Amino acid sequence: MCGRYVSTRSPQDLTRLFGVLDWRSEETLEPNWNVAPTDEVYAVLERAPRGDDDGASVRRELRPLRWGLVPSWAKDPKIGSRMINARVESVHEKPAYRTAFARRRCLLPADGFYEWQQLESGKSGKRRKQPYFIHPTDEQVMALAGLYEYWRDPEADDAPGAWLMTCTIITTEATDAAGRVHPRMPLALAPEHYDAWLDPHRDDADELRGLLTQPADGHLSARPVSTAVNNTRNNGPQLLGEVTSYPPDSGTRPADRP
Repeated sequence: MCGRYVSTRSPQDLTRLFGVLDWRSEETLEPNWNVAPTDEVYAVLERAPRGDDDGASVRRELRPLRWGLVPSWAKDPKIGSRMINARVESVHEKPAYRTAFARRRCLLPADGFYEWQQLESGKSGKRRKQPYFIHPTDEQVMALAGLYEYWRDPEADDAPGAWLMTCTIITTEATDAAGRVHPRMPLALAPEHYDAWLDPHRDDADELRGLLTQPADGHLSARPVSTAVNNTRNNGPQLLGEVTSYPPDSGTRPADRP
């Protein structure tokens, strides 16, 4: 899965990198080195203005969305905290995701993501989780494959605050550096596929899934970082500093996966 990630690029950088034409300065988010579920995150998406029924004037936007997709039919938005990831193997079929996969796809810019590896001590036999920061070796921004959805609060009126926009990250089996740490990882889009992925008029599931690839084309690096990242209240660039995952003579070793 992908349960935490890093997103520190400025909106000015993101609008340039993703060819965004519509961005509102009042929606600026602070750099975040410990993005957690239900946080506001930047998303690049394309949609037509209200009243444009034929969708001819689709525009590319940079918008803050809440991480954790809330289906339009959900009774309570709290369900979003459990829907931060969608498996690529079934995303086009699951009721919670299939409409968004066909019509509302987005890109979630990220510097890298965190995963945790189970370690156990040869002396005590106790297990602990070691966090790793996984990122492109060239330090370029990753465009994580996402979906977004609208949810209307049934208790609210038609004011703008009645609508909630949320998102989820599509994941797949992990490979390379990520696969040595955790069996799942987020999927991403290469720059040449941004347009096709974001185009709301495309709805062929096989064609869309064929656009997805490993972040940085699999050229990823993983380094152990401080367990301070475990606490969502901790933030800042110090979270990315490399640490010794376990003392060489401690008898600690990676735990076997079940």
